[in-house]
Amino acid sequence: MPQLPNSQLENVREDDFRCKSTKGILLDKRQWSYVQKRYNLTPRERQIAELICQGLQNGSIARDLRIRPGTVKTHTRNIYRKVHVKSKIAMLLRFVSDVREVYAQYDESTS
Repeated sequence: MPQLPNSQLENVREDDFRCKSTKGILLDKRQWSYVQKRYNLTPRERQIAELICQGLQNGSIARDLRIRPGTVKTHTRNIYRKVHVKSKIAMLLRFVSDVREVYAQYDESTS
């Protein structure tokens, strides 16, 4: 990777590397509904799972929902248990994989 001269590095701010929008849509409303039913998630667990999958960290989720970070952690642990995963990325991949599988089966049956 090419190195920038020091004078250019001094002008780079940390937020230049952050995503300007964390509102990327991974799954739509119908797909989240499927995930919620499949894993028997409570409405709050679903809400937290959506925010996690958007890339938010526990502190940001807690601030957005006006709850304590420990409460977010508890909900996250409960989601992991229900989904049978051990990390946020594994949870995200499981949800995407499940939704793709269901929609692939649906597409095959309508063809």
